[in-house]
Amino acid sequence: MKPDYKNWMPKGMVWTAFAATAVFFILFIVFGVSGLIKPGTLKTVLFIIFLLGTITGIISSVWMALMYRAFSYNGKRKLSKHVIEGIAGYVSLPEGGRGLDVGCGSGALTIACAKRNPKSEFIGIDRWGKEYASYNKPLCENNAKAEGVTNVKFTQGNAVKLDFADESFDAVVSNYVYHNIPGDRQKYLLETLRTLKKGGSFAIHDTFSKSKYGEMQVFVKKLKDMGYTEVRLISTTDGMFMKKSESGWMGLSNSALLTGIK
Repeated sequence: MKPDYKNWMPKGMVWTAFAATAVFFILFIVFGVSGLIKPGTLKTVLFIIFLLGTITGIISSVWMALMYRAFSYNGKRKLSKHVIEGIAGYVSLPEGGRGLDVGCGSGALTIACAKRNPKSEFIGIDRWGKEYASYNKPLCENNAKAEGVTNVKFTQGNAVKLDFADESFDAVVSNYVYHNIPGDRQKYLLETLRTLKKGGSFAIHDTFSKSKYGEMQVFVKKLKDMGYTEVRLISTTDGMFMKKSESGWMGLSNSALLTGIK
C-alpha cells in the first residue's frame, strides 16, 4: 500500500481546462471559420470571441498541466514533497509533545512532522470542503497507515476559529492555507499562534502577497513586540524550495516561510 497525497493541481481541473479549450476550438471552427454563418458583423464577433477563448484555454491548459507535473509526488520535480519535507525540517518536539498542522489536506505535512518526531503526537485539522473534494479524513488516515505512522490524529476544524485552548501545542505548522481564506489573514495567523505554548515554535508557509496579507514585515515586528523571538520571514523562492523563475510562472513568487518561537 502506497500513500496517496494527491496533487495540489487536481487532475480533474486539468482535464476540464482541456475540455473547455476543445469546445471553444470547435465553436471557433463551426461559427467563426465555416460557412455556416454568412460573413458579417455577427460572424466577425463570434470569430474573435471563440478565437480568444481557444487561445486562453490553450495557455491555461498548458499552465495547469505543467503545474500538475511539477507538483506530482510520482514525477521528477516532486515540488510538493520538497516543500513538505522542508517545512517539517523546522519542527522539533519534546518527548510527549504535541504539534498541530492547520489545513492538513491529504495529511502529508502532518505525517512528515510525525515521522521526524516519533515520540510526540501530531494533529492535522482541515475543513475538507467541497472545493477540495478529493481530500478527506479517511484519505489522511490511510496515508498515515501506508507510511507506518501511528502518532498522528486527524479531525475536522476551521483555521478561522480553532477548537483548541490557548497554549495547547509545542509546535504549529501550515502550508499554503491562509491565502485561500477570505478576510483578515493576519488575524488567522494570530488565531493559530494562540494555540502555541510558551517556548513553542511555528513554521507557516504561504504566499504572503501584500494584496492578501498586507505588510508582513509590520506583522513580523508586531510578533516581536508581543514577545515572540527569532521571528523570520524567509523567502522560499531563492532556491530553498524553488527557483525565482519557477515561482514566477507558477504564480508563487511571494512564497515564504514564517518561523519563530513564542
